[in-house]
Amino acid sequence: MIGLPNSLKELRKVKGLTQAELANVEGVSRKTINTIENKVFVPSTILARTLAKVLDVSIHDILGWKNDGEKDAYNDCYFCLNHL
Repeated sequence: MIGLPNSLKELRKVKGLTQAELANVEGVSRKTINTIENKVFVPSTILARTLAKVLDVSIHDILGWKNDGEKDAYNDCYFCLNHL
């Protein structure tokens, strides 16, 4: 797969939303949600942030980043993205 690992499909299903419903809330096409879930497309920072808010999770969760407590580039990005 081209894109980064993500947990969007699982998180969306936990909320009981279809791709079309999530797309409608986000103002994007169902195809956009589908391509993110299938790791063909990496969401922009803005889209990842709004997806996180709608699904009531962190951007970290949307992008599938592992937070093992170590100081690294991912944790730095996670901090920055959650403080936009």
